[in-house]
Amino acid sequence: MSRIAPAFAALKEQKKTALVTFITAGDPGPDETVPLMHALVAGGADILELGVPFSDPMAEGPVIQRACERALAFGVGIRDCFNYVREFRQTNQTTPVVLMGYANPIERIGQQAFIASALEAGADGAIVVDYPPEECEDFSAQMRAAGLDLIFLLAPTSTEERIAQVAKVGGGFSYYVSLKGVTGAGNIDTVEVAERLKGIRRHVQLPIGVGFGIRDGATARAVAEVADAVVIGSRIIQEIENAPAGGAAAAVQAFVAGIRTALDA
Repeated sequence: MSRIAPAFAALKEQKKTALVTFITAGDPGPDETVPLMHALVAGGADILELGVPFSDPMAEGPVIQRACERALAFGVGIRDCFNYVREFRQTNQTTPVVLMGYANPIERIGQQAFIASALEAGADGAIVVDYPPEECEDFSAQMRAAGLDLIFLLAPTSTEERIAQVAKVGGGFSYYVSLKGVTGAGNIDTVEVAERLKGIRRHVQLPIGVGFGIRDGATARAVAEVADAVVIGSRIIQEIENAPAGGAAAAVQAFVAGIRTALDA
């Protein structure tokens, strides 16, 4: 079993909503990734998503696209991501880490190599944006057998059939994309999100996290009323971009602490 299910179980006992945070590995520089991971946890993050840099991140808006470009300029790739998780685990054995990215880097090294490397490094699962759940039954089974969770996205446009398939093959939690668009775009309609989650829960027994468009404590708090987890990415990357040199970790920790306070209020 990965660390994800126990994390959600512990939070449920405390009547808390999970805070899931995203950064891109290698941004703003290779040496800052692990300190940023620890800063996220210190600020109150419960689960970390570590983005694998990719040249064509189709689901990402301009903020995370820029983060990928900066990381790729340093030559950071999927094997570096395994190293970051391994280093993080030297001092943190409890916080779940999910590798988030696209199919191309995994296909390049091979699915079996990805599973073995993720497990050895201490990761807990993966989100592969462009792996359709209908084509992932074998990969999901292999991940599950290794104690890793394969997490899938659901969207406002997801059909009943797609939701049922995600319920069949997904692990860890399901990630509901609250907007028709890319990361960082638009404003969330929390009433619409609540209605969609009711339908999803008829099929999906896993915890449901909601992301895309959550930018402040008020929105996070509203989403937390209906979701099991709040996912924040682009807004954290903006904190990194706006921080002075050497100040990214402190800025991120302060921002996440504010979100945590809002969720726990």
